[in-house]
Amino acid sequence: MAPATTQVRLTAFIERQIGCAPLVLMVEDVEETRDCLERLLAADGYRVEPARSEDDAVARASRACPDLILVSLAGSPSAVVAAAVRIRRRSGIDASVPIVVFCVPTIDEGAEVSLGRNVWVTRPDNFDQLRALLVRLLVRSLGLS
Repeated sequence: MAPATTQVRLTAFIERQIGCAPLVLMVEDVEETRDCLERLLAADGYRVEPARSEDDAVARASRACPDLILVSLAGSPSAVVAAAVRIRRRSGIDASVPIVVFCVPTIDEGAEVSLGRNVWVTRPDNFDQLRALLVRLLVRSLGLS
């Protein structure tokens, strides 16, 4: 079975459990990358709320109540992680909502590292690896495991 097909089935499982497709707040400052990620995530069955900056993400998260926050912004890894945590805090989102900061150049390709406080950094080898991480974190955070 192709990974994308598996992903759509897992996303559909989550949707059946919570009554709607999981919502990903996707924060990406490069328009082309943001558009591409939005299409890929939507094709996997996610609802996607795209944001282009920390402030934009706070405004959107306050209205949308995401199930997961996916962040890739320009800046040092520590600055991007700090911005991601501020997004969750400033928008009033519960700490149980996972944050994934991806494409962090200071960790090995393919690595996933938990920073605690339900914050993960990753540098996926491919989109399938990112897909798998999102599902694992959503299943855990939504209490479906």
